[in-house]
Amino acid sequence: MKLTAFARKNIVMVIALFAAVITCFFVPPDAAYLGYFDVKTLACLFCVLAVVCALKNIHFFYMLARKIVRRFKNTRMSILALVYITFIGSMLIANDMALLTFLPLGYFVLHTTGQEKHMAFTFIMQNIAANLGGMLTPFGNPQNLYLYSFFDIPTPEFMQIMAPPFIVSIALITLCCIVFVKNEPLALDDVQISLHPGKTLLYIGLFALSILMVFRGIPYGIGLVVIPVVLFFVDKKALKMVDYPLLLTFVFFFIFAGNMARIEPVREVFSWLLNKNTLIFSILSCQCISNVPSAILLSQFTQNYADLLVGVNIGGAGTLIASLASLITFREYVKHNPGKTAYYVTMFSIYNFAFVIILTGFMMYLVG
Repeated sequence: MKLTAFARKNIVMVIALFAAVITCFFVPPDAAYLGYFDVKTLACLFCVLAVVCALKNIHFFYMLARKIVRRFKNTRMSILALVYITFIGSMLIANDMALLTFLPLGYFVLHTTGQEKHMAFTFIMQNIAANLGGMLTPFGNPQNLYLYSFFDIPTPEFMQIMAPPFIVSIALITLCCIVFVKNEPLALDDVQISLHPGKTLLYIGLFALSILMVFRGIPYGIGLVVIPVVLFFVDKKALKMVDYPLLLTFVFFFIFAGNMARIEPVREVFSWLLNKNTLIFSILSCQCISNVPSAILLSQFTQNYADLLVGVNIGGAGTLIASLASLITFREYVKHNPGKTAYYVTMFSIYNFAFVIILTGFMMYLVG
């Protein structure tokens, strides 16, 4: 029963495992397998997730978000603040952690103020904000971290590539919140929450260290030693809370992608499709196999990292399986609203595909 529950909760990891195993029959394990794994990506992702879990345990993000929300006195501005917090959070702590941190706050604000009617819209906008807000930074989305490392993309160039769709995403999200949420009065009860000064400073320091790892400021091996050792003595719970299934998903997809790249007919087909239109094919790929595996797989068949990078970020919106973050949001919404699954999926699809179509059209126009 526990194994079944674990598999259902981490279905993408299970699919990645089966995909890796199947390709092993076509490409038997050999010494070349060792070259499949991007150790730096795994190390950076682990360290960022561990420190974020530690900050979450002292209620750092919850308190920060709550203070921001309390500054606004109406439903529209509060929902906009929740969405912006998630948007900004995804740039700093990755999209899945931003949702795990701020979706409960969204539920709390709407539930305690009697505004549950806005919950589906708020969750959907938070989900879109997490997927699209994280596109600007190398560590904002897991696929960004991988492509940033795999292609050794200079940081200024990375941000220059992602700036246009990022700006358009902000405009679209803001417009949706203004148009579809009425300006109704809203009150939030005051709750006293205090932070542990020493732990707060320590964790912020560790977070800065993990960011230096991502931006190649220090060798990733240093952070991989320092961060787990410090957390082992200060907050073992944070190490246990790390999303290890996500890390294993990367490992399995590294094997899958590496093997696929060594199967000649597959290489020829994917290379032909990506040469036709890397942007469109990467967006479509995300709708079927999610953005992280799409980034890992397609990176084996193209050097056009600019279009691939944009595609797997825009492609994170769309279907429920286009992004791991979308599954997190779906799970959280259904937990609070078990009888409204169909309604949520319908609204989710309408908004997400609208964003995908608009952003794709904009990028196609931009590149001429």
